[in-house]
Amino acid sequence: MPRPLSVQLYSVRDELAADRAGTLGRLAEMGYGAVEAFDVTADAEGLRRVADDLGLTVSGAHVVQVLTGAPGPVLDAAAALGTSLAIVPAGFPHEDFTTYEGLARVADRLNSLAGEADRHGLRLGYHNHWWEIEPRLESHGGRHALEVLAELLDPAVFLEVDTYWAAVGGADVPALLDRLGSRVEAVHLKDGPGTKDDPNVAVGGGTMPVPEVLAAAPAAWRVVEFDACAGDLLGELAASRTYVSALEAA
Repeated sequence: MPRPLSVQLYSVRDELAADRAGTLGRLAEMGYGAVEAFDVTADAEGLRRVADDLGLTVSGAHVVQVLTGAPGPVLDAAAALGTSLAIVPAGFPHEDFTTYEGLARVADRLNSLAGEADRHGLRLGYHNHWWEIEPRLESHGGRHALEVLAELLDPAVFLEVDTYWAAVGGADVPALLDRLGSRVEAVHLKDGPGTKDDPNVAVGGGTMPVPEVLAAAPAAWRVVEFDACAGDLLGELAASRTYVSALEAA
């Protein structure tokens, strides 16, 4: 059975703060079957209850807090959500991605956290932005820093590729996904003009080659996300769901 389409809850952070149950209900009504959490230490059990009541799966959880404090309570909260995927969404100095030595430091930290995650019944992953893509290491064939990092990571550590940020960083995203292969457990789908500072638009309404992206990572979780929205956020989320679902049904 194919995985349901997910949405990163950071997209609706303001709406969640005002009405969590109502906002999750709207996402379920749109046809989303899963959500990805971002603030796991804020009432994980309550979020799990609401999601379960609505028939929503928790596809993964962002756990940047594991880099700044004791990881145990953060991983406990992620596990309480019912997901098996704990994802570190950045949190390292940008300059670490410009040298092999810096990438080795990042890999060492993620590899050590992977063991801790395993003890909580979780798999650890890393989520990119543009700064892990834009640097190319000439000492390693001119490959994107994220590709070199992948080789340094323990095989247990997966990647969640933010396809829009990868494009902003200069990657041919379908080709990058092909090269990373089975390391990619999830992809973030977003769209827009392909610039660092402009807001997102509905998936399918911008510059991203969405059909080719989906084809290059057929087994990965698909997670729609808006960092910022150029229009009506809930309407754009609904349009994104309609577009991606139509592609997958074709």
